[in-house]
Amino acid sequence: MSKSTTNAIVAFLAGASAGAITGILVAPDKGTKTRKKLKKKAKKVSADVKDNVDHKVDDLKDFVSDFVDEVKDRFSKIEADISEQQEKVKNAAAQAAGKK
Repeated sequence: MSKSTTNAIVAFLAGASAGAITGILVAPDKGTKTRKKLKKKAKKVSADVKDNVDHKVDDLKDFVSDFVDEVKDRFSKIEADISEQQEKVKNAAAQAAGKK
């Protein structure tokens, strides 16, 4: 994961935690009702984080796949260039040998 993604996740979690703590401190509800609200909020935050991480993992997989494809393509081109140069050298050597 990139540093910016990690920072975004940490900031999101910090904000969610601060909001939950503030909600508890100023809640006019009874303890049981507040706990139910916290449990519901924790599940929502957890689901949001999971979705965010899943999305970033998918993006990373796509990036790596594209990178690997690009590297393979570049190596194929290099291999073709080397084969072409090798053939030229072989032909030049054959011509030089034939002239002698």
